[in-house]
Amino acid sequence: MGPIPAKRIKTLSVARPIIYGNSAKKMGDVKPPNAPVEHTHMWTIFVRGPNGEDLSDIIKCVVYKLHETYPNPTRTVDAPPFELTETGWGEFEINVKIHFVESASEKPISFYHHLRLHKYHNADASGIKIENDSGNTDVESIFYDEVVFNEPNEDFFKVLMAQPGYVLPSNKTEKTVFSKQLAREEIDRINIGISKVDEEIEVLKEKLSVLTKS
Repeated sequence: MGPIPAKRIKTLSVARPIIYGNSAKKMGDVKPPNAPVEHTHMWTIFVRGPNGEDLSDIIKCVVYKLHETYPNPTRTVDAPPFELTETGWGEFEINVKIHFVESASEKPISFYHHLRLHKYHNADASGIKIENDSGNTDVESIFYDEVVFNEPNEDFFKVLMAQPGYVLPSNKTEKTVFSKQLAREEIDRINIGISKVDEEIEVLKEKLSVLTKS
């Protein structure tokens, strides 16, 4: 008989901030020995904390699925800083799949990141982006997000609370409190709107009165 799973904490959610994306730089004449001749850029895709924090307390591994032209396009990174460095010449969509630590008992999450290698001017009249290679060729495409764990188990909740995170309000109480608050705010907005309309009507009546007398 296996171990009894940890009890989940009902009506509670915890959010952990992450950033994901890629950095890229145009290579010069000196290239890595294994880089194909046609490759022009070196790039790194990553998943990490907003300030470079180690996320191995919640993430077991990150699987990156590259373009099919890469050898072994499905790459698994099982240690922080959960980043993968490659070379290439074109931009494409990378599937990112985050697997959480076993104690979390959470399903993996999956999303896409568009690998960006070039800097662009605004689109020209034809709508085509124009590459800007002047000056610094370093490129970054980084996004902020929050992973929300709904009703985490008690053991994993302790892990989440050991690092900066956000405990979201209880689902049960929030519906009651905020529905009443929103109703009051909506009534106030309606009353203010009615007052403004009444004022405008009076102003228009006065203008109409002046025009009919003249």
